[in-house]
Amino acid sequence: MKEKFISDSAEKTQEIGLEFAKKILEKLSDKSRVIVLCLRGELGGGKTTFLQGFAKGLEVKEKILSPTFAILKKFNANSVVFFHFDYYRISKPEEILELGFKEIIHPPAGSQKSIVAIEWPEKIKKYLPKNSLNIDFIFVDESKREIIFETK
Repeated sequence: MKEKFISDSAEKTQEIGLEFAKKILEKLSDKSRVIVLCLRGELGGGKTTFLQGFAKGLEVKEKILSPTFAILKKFNANSVVFFHFDYYRISKPEEILELGFKEIIHPPAGSQKSIVAIEWPEKIKKYLPKNSLNIDFIFVDESKREIIFETK
């Protein structure tokens, strides 16, 4: 199923992220304890801006910035752990294994529920779970973006 939204401002992109967070929280269950979001699009497409609103919807208190240099940031929300990966600067997909990526997307039973957001997922394609949710950010023009959610 695909859903499309048009955003003409950072505020609108954050609002779309906030509303999407509410939907994602409803999808978490004992059977589906981890949800992986793959954010795809060009630099400046709105991925981090979207995640700022998304984190607000999860009730994350910290400010969300792109973890381009840190690669990974972890946030505790009220009911979940939120992981934010940015793989823009990695050169080999195997680098993510050193960060505990496999353990994060396949946690042991009894672990807290988590949401994993990945910017530049195409760099680690072979490690992504098949049930990942894709979110595409497409430039319509200088100020507008099309945001497409593809759920399975």
